[in-house]
Amino acid sequence: MNRVVITGLGVVAPNGVGVPAFKHAIKNGLSGIRHHTLLQELQFSCQIGGTPSISEDLKKQFFTELELRGFNSTGILYGVMAGVEAWRDAGLPVESNTDPDWDSGTIFGSGTSGIDKLRESIYKIDDLKTRRLGSTVVAQTMNSGVSAYLGGKLGLGNQVTTNSSACATGAEAIMMAYDRIVYGKAKRMLAGSTGDSGPYIWAGFDALRVCSSQYNDRPEDGSRPMSATACGFVPGSGAGALVLEDLESALQRGATIYAELLGGHVNSGGQRGSGSMTAPNSLAVQRCISEALKSGGVSGDDIDAINGHLTATTKDVLEIENWIKSLGRNHDNFPYINSIKGMTGHCLSAAGSIESVATVLQLHEGFVFGNCNCSDLHPEITALIAKTKVPLKTVNLQPKIIAKASFGFGDVNACLIFKKFDY
Repeated sequence: MNRVVITGLGVVAPNGVGVPAFKHAIKNGLSGIRHHTLLQELQFSCQIGGTPSISEDLKKQFFTELELRGFNSTGILYGVMAGVEAWRDAGLPVESNTDPDWDSGTIFGSGTSGIDKLRESIYKIDDLKTRRLGSTVVAQTMNSGVSAYLGGKLGLGNQVTTNSSACATGAEAIMMAYDRIVYGKAKRMLAGSTGDSGPYIWAGFDALRVCSSQYNDRPEDGSRPMSATACGFVPGSGAGALVLEDLESALQRGATIYAELLGGHVNSGGQRGSGSMTAPNSLAVQRCISEALKSGGVSGDDIDAINGHLTATTKDVLEIENWIKSLGRNHDNFPYINSIKGMTGHCLSAAGSIESVATVLQLHEGFVFGNCNCSDLHPEITALIAKTKVPLKTVNLQPKIIAKASFGFGDVNACLIFKKFDY
């Protein structure tokens, strides 16, 4: 079985577009959550959100003028930008190969695709203007649009596909790409996920009353994972991308190696027991973490830090309990744990990949970033683990192994085990 390493990173996040800006933001606790006038006009309860800031000039660095004509898919925009950045970061060619690269592919997840383009198209159809839809409406609205765009821009000849598993999408995509390389079906895979932005994505969650509505006048304080004053998640959007590569191939190319992916696991609670469409089955979560440890050949005692799912809902305490039972560690013996959602909001289908980029950066650079808006740690959490294990500011240390988990609607789970690379 081949060892799998990370040789490229790309990210489009609410608090940083591009890896340098994103790394600076997470190290310094910079938030990308802002008030959205449109959400206020539409009478949303939650009127704040995390949306990447992208200029027209920046778009032109990734898309041609022709491609941008009639283009209206934020998810594809974010995914292509993050994916191409990761590919370039890995030192791989963009649009220069005349034949397909048979050894390279992509698994790039998405919750939906081109929701704004779809809305635009529906209105045209209803106005009897079907012939004016344009030639790219299908590519922009099909769920696999993001992987199709990336496959064409990079000339990928291996598997090119899109997965979709709610908020576990990004972590699942990385695990699927890992499997393909481990078993020798590809030398490298671009893995990641993306999520559209805006009211037509976020409205359903607002209607479910799971979003933060008490901080509309203080948007940067609104996302509060593990906090006693958390009142729901803040919706976000963006994309994250990682180039996973066979170690032998990476060494032959002289590529920068950011980290190693030791293994992981994906499962479902079947919506049985405590599980439902919107709630996790704790036994399945614990099993997912335990099987991920087994896959990576490590024990609970080997985990230096956890990058949790931790969305700022009532399930945060339950997640901590599940980690304790899975790792067999609590109080002062518990690993460091953090959640990036205090800075980005919950980026839904993009969350797992954006957070995996943050996880790899922590291993490569030697730090554990702090938790924003968590000075009032939930008392049920302080009864379980030491406060010092939930840092409020960046801690400069050298973590060797970090566990990253994502959980999603439909009672689905994914857990990855990343390790600082050594030969």
